[in-house]
Amino acid sequence: MAIALSDLLDERQVVLRLRSRKLPNAVREIIQLLEQTGKIDDAESFLQQVLAREQAHPSVVENHVAFPHARTDLVDEIVIGIGRSGAGIPFGTNQQRARLIFVIGVPERLLNDYLICVGALARIVKDEATRSRLLEAETAHEFVDALRAAL
Repeated sequence: MAIALSDLLDERQVVLRLRSRKLPNAVREIIQLLEQTGKIDDAESFLQQVLAREQAHPSVVENHVAFPHARTDLVDEIVIGIGRSGAGIPFGTNQQRARLIFVIGVPERLLNDYLICVGALARIVKDEATRSRLLEAETAHEFVDALRAAL
C-alpha cells in the first residue's frame, strides 16, 4: 500500500528559521528535529549518510527548493524534516541557494513510495502561490497546512 504524503508531515519536524548558513549545519538542524520526535535514533550517522550523498550527487535546487536525502537502514519508514532559510543555503558546485529544504530518509524497501512522495512534494513547491504560502507561513502549523492544502 502506498504511503500518503500527508501522513509524513508533522509540524514538530519543521523549523521555519534555520540558524545555520552552511549546508552541513542546516541539515544537522533539521535532522535534530527528526531525532527529537523519535523518527530517527542515530542522528549523526544519518547526517553523515545525507552529506555523503550530497557530496557524490548534489541535490538540484529548483525554485529555491532542495531535497537532500539518504536511502538508509537507519529508518523504518520514510521520514521528512523541513527547514526554511531566509537567506538560503548554498547547494552543490554552483552554490545555488535553497530557501526550503526537505531532508528525507527512506528505507531501501520503500524506494517506490519515496519516489511518489518526493514527486508530489516537487509538484507542490513548483506552484508559485503554494511556495509563497510556505515561505510566508508564520508557524509550523500554517506551513504544514499549506502543504496539505496543496495535495
